[in-house]
Amino acid sequence: MLTLALYNTYDARKLHEAHLRAIARAGPIAHAFGFHLALVGFPLKGKPLDVAQEVSAHTTIGEGGTYLLELAEKNRFHLLDFPKKGFPAQFGTAVATTRKPLEEKEITPLELAERALSGESFLLLVGLGRHGLPREIFKLARYHMDITGKRISLETCTAIGAIPAKITTLMEALRWTKAGKKT
Repeated sequence: MLTLALYNTYDARKLHEAHLRAIARAGPIAHAFGFHLALVGFPLKGKPLDVAQEVSAHTTIGEGGTYLLELAEKNRFHLLDFPKKGFPAQFGTAVATTRKPLEEKEITPLELAERALSGESFLLLVGLGRHGLPREIFKLARYHMDITGKRISLETCTAIGAIPAKITTLMEALRWTKAGKKT
């Protein structure tokens, strides 16, 4: 299981337009590439389906929130509290996405794709806010990953799209290679 997790660093008490836009944009991406979508520390009440319905009522993105609703209906949309000691084990290994991975914690997108194909689950954390992921999350995450491989900073919504697209593409290429097809 691969999960794209938006980590809220905007405001933990009040829902803002930026929260809603990011959720609305991430829903179609997660759906298109077969990822789960998790929201970490968002000021939301209710079950995932309730939240998906509320967000969908306020957006035209993703066919008016249709893809977010589909994720929720298939139990692929999750609401998580800020972690105290770690993330729930069912999401797999936590990976902080960053342009500045620590060398001792770095995992490449290719390594992650290979391991995902072998059945490992990963929770790919994307910081939502001006400062990205907090330092404690970098410490908590087992791995750090630079999706560009070039240490290039991406705007949050660009990263939300690039991460699943690249991982899925690598997984497809690995499957083709294993099946003996030309890529």
